[in-house]
Amino acid sequence: MSNPLLENFDTPFESAPFSKIKTEHFIPALKHSIDLALDEIDTVVKNKATPSFENTLEALENCGNLIGRNSSLLFNLNSAETSDALQKVAQEAAPLLTAFQNDIRLNETLFKRIKFVHEKENRALLSPEQLTLLEKEYKGFVRNGALLDSNAKEKLREIDTTLAQLSLSFGEHVLADTQAYQLHIEKEEDLKGLPENSKEMAQQLAEQKELKGWVFTLDYPSYVPFMTYSEHRELRKKLSLAFGKRGFQDNDQNNSEVILKIVKLRQERAQLLGYESHAAFVLDERMAQSEKNVQSFLDNLSEKAHPAAKKEWDTMETFALENLGIDKLEKWDTAFVAEKLKQAEFDLDEQKLKPYFPLNKVLKGLFDIVERLYGLSFYKTTEIDPYQEEVVVYEAKKNEEFHALIYTDFFPRPGKRNGAWMTSYRSQKSKQRPHVSIVCNFSRPTKTQPSLLTFQEVTTLFHEFGHALHGILANTTYSGLSGTSVYWDFVELPSQIMENWCYEPEALALFAKHYETDKVIPQEYIDKIKKASHFQQGLQTLRQLSFGYLDLSFHNKNASQIDNVKTHEKNQIESLQFTTDSPENCMSTAFSHIFQGGYAAGYYSYKWAEVLDADAFELFLEKGIFDSKTATSFLDNILSKGGTEHPMTLYKRFRGKEPDPNALLRRAGLIPVLVNAIVEQ
Repeated sequence: MSNPLLENFDTPFESAPFSKIKTEHFIPALKHSIDLALDEIDTVVKNKATPSFENTLEALENCGNLIGRNSSLLFNLNSAETSDALQKVAQEAAPLLTAFQNDIRLNETLFKRIKFVHEKENRALLSPEQLTLLEKEYKGFVRNGALLDSNAKEKLREIDTTLAQLSLSFGEHVLADTQAYQLHIEKEEDLKGLPENSKEMAQQLAEQKELKGWVFTLDYPSYVPFMTYSEHRELRKKLSLAFGKRGFQDNDQNNSEVILKIVKLRQERAQLLGYESHAAFVLDERMAQSEKNVQSFLDNLSEKAHPAAKKEWDTMETFALENLGIDKLEKWDTAFVAEKLKQAEFDLDEQKLKPYFPLNKVLKGLFDIVERLYGLSFYKTTEIDPYQEEVVVYEAKKNEEFHALIYTDFFPRPGKRNGAWMTSYRSQKSKQRPHVSIVCNFSRPTKTQPSLLTFQEVTTLFHEFGHALHGILANTTYSGLSGTSVYWDFVELPSQIMENWCYEPEALALFAKHYETDKVIPQEYIDKIKKASHFQQGLQTLRQLSFGYLDLSFHNKNASQIDNVKTHEKNQIESLQFTTDSPENCMSTAFSHIFQGGYAAGYYSYKWAEVLDADAFELFLEKGIFDSKTATSFLDNILSKGGTEHPMTLYKRFRGKEPDPNALLRRAGLIPVLVNAIVEQ
């Protein structure tokens, strides 16, 4: 069988020839790639020369390029364009790749060479990037069992293999439950309050399913507008409960036992490596450094946010009773009531904003902003083979030369998981430019309208593009330190800082243009958007903190004692919520960030990075949001550097100081002006 995954890609920019890649290609290609990589590593191990940075660390860095490429293709497709067959392949591939990683990390002779270099190399002759790579590789081996005895190493292999499979199963279960549900409405009066484009999308979906009426799903572009605008309270309840049941039903997709297994195995793995808990293991390689510091960080924000959140909740309860006849707010009411309250307080209706945010114009404006900041230009290309017909590929150029490829994938479909993310198909390194992708789930164009974004979707697009810039603008020697290969609580800085431009009139003028008239969004709307940015920041902060606390609780030293996921979740977050718990719902069983993604013991990093981005953007506000000197400094010290040095070193080089935690509280309006004045003195 001819297998394109066993060859170099003879394509423009060595891009993946997706149309030629078949599901059955992956396992043979991965097995062969693993054999090749092990042969390459064996060459490093058998080198008779005295171990050095060049013949050991650099040589190791250059091993396994084929397996890295092919595994990225598999798991990226499994998230964005999966099928039953591809999921089976991913399940088969996971233990193969885990075993391969363990074959490297538990190779005693290879570790001896690295240990020798770590102890004997003349560090004065190494660059900061080389020193970082040396430390990262040495610690990577130690943190993956290099110092363990043979029995413990074998146990580690077993744990890692099982964890890889459990993580895949978790994601498959959530996707299956998400796609198994639909709310079929046949009476037009049941659509009261819903925006026209939401109804039109639901009607088109019903037609596709050969049903009369309208169909709503648990995909965000369908679910969120329904929960925000539907005046039919019982249907909101029905949809909300269905969403909360994902992974928590009496079926084969129930994730409760999967979570308990993952949590216990992570704890066991950490203790095997000499750490008290999985959180301690993870945070040893984070800016936050320890569970105690994270707990203190969360507690500090919670203390500041809770009084504001209580006032906001009381206001919402009073408003709901007096204006909407709701005497007890339930979780299926909050988005609906909050939107009505926001309209009343700010005279701001999201549906009036959406015509000013057609996806094509927002994307063009985003490109313009990035060009003004960092000198990047984007050109749509049809020469690149996309992995799905709706995917649009752009060539990024800098100084008129090729700099990167970016795949854009914006609409929900079967086989694509919910949410939004950035990923990489090829990383950057010396003499190699990256291929990155941003994946979102925005409202599709309808028969009468283009894809119109909510303001929250606009910020989501800017957020993911910030991640993409971290990859596109990377300029490092080694791929292992490139782009988003940074401490996890630093990785959100480039993404979250980009969201700030969404609130600035000078930036909005570039993209917020009515899809029919091309008129720029009125200043009064901009003023309302900025005022509304403080709306319910206390409640929103508590919500994010509750996820952070819950994540930490699943990974602290007591995690292995958890015997009921639902009970544990309720105990952890009840004090941070104002709605009554729904017994048939469980958030944890669909908490993909920590049980499928890479945020285990790291969900706090969203808020941590918000502190960084709020503090960093204050410099842009001071100098000008398009100030070339500030943008160049951010590019040179943050975006291009990846993980080549400690993130605090890079941040201080850009900002001139450590971040001020109160910058986030100032931006969110959670501390009074008097406190601001004291802080500034």
